[in-house]
Amino acid sequence: MSDLDALDRTIHESLDHLVPWMPRASAPGRQHTTDFLARNREEWENGQSFAYAITSDAAVIGSCALMRRIGPGGLDIGYWLHPHGTGRGLATMAAAALVRQGFQLAGIDRIEIHHDAANSASGAVVRRLGFTEVERIPLAEGPVAPGEVGIDVIWRMTADEWKARPPKAARTARTARHPRRAG
Repeated sequence: MSDLDALDRTIHESLDHLVPWMPRASAPGRQHTTDFLARNREEWENGQSFAYAITSDAAVIGSCALMRRIGPGGLDIGYWLHPHGTGRGLATMAAAALVRQGFQLAGIDRIEIHHDAANSASGAVVRRLGFTEVERIPLAEGPVAPGEVGIDVIWRMTADEWKARPPKAARTARTARHPRRAG
């Protein structure tokens, strides 16, 4: 709860960026953020989800989580960033940190990232991390958020694949392809 004000402000400033992909972002407000943090704490305590703030220069700029939503042995990763935090490799670094942590939990043999086919930014993150696209599923209800096309893309990384990655690929340091943006 100590991040309530910072997270609430970050969500509010990010609405135009979030609403196309996250239907729950369309009903923002302090109570919504309070409920989100309370739910995160409860889910952490019962081992269902492990949520973190993403920070840069001590400022909250997003959030990420490992969630037990894909069955035994698996974790699903979710993440979002304030628009000013995008394009600097921060989502990739956060997701890589979650993968490392997830595979340290007992019984975890795979980690997945799901996103709508229209969300090319999320697709770029999983490609950089070396995940494998395993399936595309048309959603029966169609798109649930305005930016979506209603096709869920599922990417997977197994524990063995993560361990077998070359040391350089396992690091998420900034490369020449992803230089830090000025400003």
